[in-house]
Amino acid sequence: MSLLDKLKKNSTIKDTAILDQSVFFTEKDMIPTEVPMINVALSGRLDGGFTPGLTMFAGPSKHFKTMFSLLVAQAYMEKYEDAILLFYDSEFGTPIKYFETLNIDKERVLHTPITDVEQLKFDIMKQLQEVQRGDKLIIVLDSIGNLASKKEVDDALDGKSVADMSRAKQLKSLFRMITPHLTLKDIPMVVVNHTYKEIGLYPKDIVGGGTGSYYSADNIYIIGRQQEKEGTEIVGYNFIINVEKSRFVREKSKIPVTVSFDGGIEKYSGLLDVALESGHVVKPTNGWYASVDVETGEVGDKHRLADIMNAEFWDPILENEKFKTFIEKKYGIAYGNIMGKNEVLEEEANEA
Repeated sequence: MSLLDKLKKNSTIKDTAILDQSVFFTEKDMIPTEVPMINVALSGRLDGGFTPGLTMFAGPSKHFKTMFSLLVAQAYMEKYEDAILLFYDSEFGTPIKYFETLNIDKERVLHTPITDVEQLKFDIMKQLQEVQRGDKLIIVLDSIGNLASKKEVDDALDGKSVADMSRAKQLKSLFRMITPHLTLKDIPMVVVNHTYKEIGLYPKDIVGGGTGSYYSADNIYIIGRQQEKEGTEIVGYNFIINVEKSRFVREKSKIPVTVSFDGGIEKYSGLLDVALESGHVVKPTNGWYASVDVETGEVGDKHRLADIMNAEFWDPILENEKFKTFIEKKYGIAYGNIMGKNEVLEEEANEA
């Protein structure tokens, strides 16, 4: 018996396996949403999406964090007809209309109200113990920003006003305990969190909740927002998904997504600037846009901006392999071979 076989046989961990036979190193299932640029934010690819593990949407109040989280959940539940959404709710502010707008089957949503970190930790661990690898479950936690610790609640009931040092420890314990289960059982979990401004000469957004959630998360997105106006009337918001941390996307990437009051998330928002940069769309004259066949250089009919936000205009571009490659090079993380300096110089010379 070889040493490798001996080590495998002697392991007390039942899932120990040779690397290329391990179920945990199979290609991750990517679930695409209906919005191409959100897929890019999640995976660095137009045809990608989100994967099992911990994903966080963070930002100030009223920055669409819950809706982005439910959009991800909707995509998962649409792909797997038996999937269950376990919705942990500490804010109690999510309108039922959010679920209805996204066509989420409410009969497959288990709503669990929570009031403190310890309550969440005990319940979610009990639920995860019952889930087997292969079960289709997605978890949304909305949110950890407003979640108190049990000590904080008890002190308030006792009339004490003292600083609570236990909350950060309990949150770190929570994510330290659940993260292995998410990975081992292929469960996606989406967490909503708040941000605050760091005080200093150059203030920046800091994710709340301590280091526990930050270190445990596979992907962290900080949501920024600008008003979308027609004249003086606010008609929606232009959101910027700032990639704070990701396994697939270059950190500090900025992904624009528009949400209008009338139509919700605009499916093709964010694509125009990238397509102009890649040469798949041009502006023949100010205010007009036309698609380009990059193989022949042929320019299509010109349209106003309002007339190009549709499948007829964008589907041929989204299916174009050169456009897909451009997106992946712009946003994705490349995992190439380690090369020596001479090899790098030789490759750069060949590309030139």
